Amino acid sequence: MEFKIETFSNPYLPEGATRLDAVLTVTAAGAGVGVGHSAVVGVIVDVSGSMEGERLMAARLGTTKAVELVDESSSFFVVAFSDEARVVVPFGPATPERKRAAAAAVKGLKANGGTQMSTGLRAAFAEFRKAPDLIHKALFLTDGKNTEGDGPLEKALALCEGQFQCDCRGVGTDWQPKQLRSIAGRLLGTAAIIPEPSGIEADFAGLVKSAIAQSVRDVRLRLWTPKAVKIVAVKQVSPEIVVLTDRATTPEPQVSEYPTGAWGNEGRDYYVALELAAGDVGEEMLAARPSLVYREGAQDSKVPGPPVLASWTEDEALSARITREVAHYTGQAELADAIQQGLAAREAGDVEGATRLLGKAAKIAHDSGNEDTTRRLAKVVEVVDAAEGTVRLKKSVQKADEMDLDLGSTRTRRVRS
Repeated sequence: MEFKIETFSNPYLPEGATRLDAVLTVTAAGAGVGVGHSAVVGVIVDVSGSMEGERLMAARLGTTKAVELVDESSSFFVVAFSDEARVVVPFGPATPERKRAAAAAVKGLKANGGTQMSTGLRAAFAEFRKAPDLIHKALFLTDGKNTEGDGPLEKALALCEGQFQCDCRGVGTDWQPKQLRSIAGRLLGTAAIIPEPSGIEADFAGLVKSAIAQSVRDVRLRLWTPKAVKIVAVKQVSPEIVVLTDRATTPEPQVSEYPTGAWGNEGRDYYVALELAAGDVGEEMLAARPSLVYREGAQDSKVPGPPVLASWTEDEALSARITREVAHYTGQAELADAIQQGLAAREAGDVEGATRLLGKAAKIAHDSGNEDTTRRLAKVVEVVDAAEGTVRLKKSVQKADEMDLDLGSTRTRRVRS
């Protein structure tokens, strides 16, 4: 597996400036796709009473398909949850015999009770702990709102954070995007809607194929900074926005590490904001030294990246330059905020606020070439002039389209080459 890091920033700061923004573009290549890399795939499926009927039937099929696709060099387990969790298929290798036994066990799943998400996450945590040195990926499916309150779920997420990654899917429209986005964000996964039960099988199949294609676990973004430099913010900004600022560990003085999960052949981008002590004109300094650290066997391997530099100048032509990559991802973050705030205003009946915010989102999406978001927006608003950000709220909107726009707000378009 080979990693490459590129650094993009404008190192020239005007006199007195103390803020430096940078984007780190990371690409990985050399993973063997589909050959199995000793991953553990866990399926966590909601079997509360509201899943009865078509949804449960589709969940059974999707879970069975997911298990079938797990590479034989990897392992799997299945957890079902409602008011409490049950390990339907315990952790074990993905042999043909175990896959057949799992299909029979999943076929017997029945729906009843409430939706206590923390129970499913805790049960999955216990299964993943049986193989601590492997890649851990979970698929989480629900059709309802969490019925246990925020406290138990928060405690479960604190337990699971850093132990496994989790892609979350909501089937139908009776669940809350904010809850799934919270789980996926904390567990470095994705969140999306499956409007109809018939879509579960294909979605699960895609997630499993992605999971078994990953070959390096526990990859961390490392930033070394001088004592005079403070790290203000760190975010993954592509392919999804994930805030990492508060997740730093400090393995040694002046070094901060941020979790990024497991990797396959892919590219991701990260935004870093630094606060510096104001320098004099002509002064230069090393602001940060980025690198990637990942576990290879029993030891850490390190991949260094180009340094982030700062230089103070009187030349406004230099200091006024806006780095294209920084500008792009700053805009994508504004796009996500505008969508989420606009949908909240729409729900609250604030037509003027919703129109203004969703119009802003339409303009940013248009200007950045984010066609996926433009398509989602067009299902919620009538785009009169995307370039000007002029929209009209639609009177009748499918709830599934609104939820898809909400969850899709954090998916970004990678900066143009």
